[in-house]
Amino acid sequence: MHRPRGRRFVPVRPEESNRINRQIRVPEVRLVGVDGEQLGVVETQEALQRAQEAGLDLVEVAAKARPPVCRMMDYGKFRYAKQKKEAEAKKKQHTTQVKELRVRPGTDVHDIARQTKKAQEFLEDGQRVKFTLRFRGREMAHQSLGKQKLLDIAENLAECGFVELAPRTEGRIMHLVMAPGARKAKVEKPATAAPAEAEPKPSAE
Repeated sequence: MHRPRGRRFVPVRPEESNRINRQIRVPEVRLVGVDGEQLGVVETQEALQRAQEAGLDLVEVAAKARPPVCRMMDYGKFRYAKQKKEAEAKKKQHTTQVKELRVRPGTDVHDIARQTKKAQEFLEDGQRVKFTLRFRGREMAHQSLGKQKLLDIAENLAECGFVELAPRTEGRIMHLVMAPGARKAKVEKPATAAPAEAEPKPSAE
């Protein structure tokens, strides 16, 4: 039997979620055209032949329907668009990660500068940063100093991040969270000019 010429069927790995071409082994399918037009219920062999004659793949898009819904399409383009969408979703998820940096009430200037530099890199990469400051022993009596230390760090990072969560104490730990993005400058309203006093009219002599 002579087979009509057309594109070769694309092999698919077992983990692919959509069955295509010869993997579709049900007797009949509900066929959808390349532009979304409904072509009705046809035998699977006929659907395969139509797809091959059009130079397309037959892709199962609704396996649980009865009969399953299959669409004629370029599966390579379909898979590329799907992978691109998943990559964009993964990228957005990546930006929601929180990087934790630890400081102490007695951390010296050089270590603070090093942690601030790390935080700057994280913020510029689109990631949130959480500073954790732990109090030990008598340090609990000087929480205001720890809070000021965190606020000073946030001030140094104002060009690339803003305070999303102000210093908050939980037990012996104080947190401060910063999110990427420059702090918005406050717009000062121009002062309203006082109405000019009317000049006295010259008196008639």
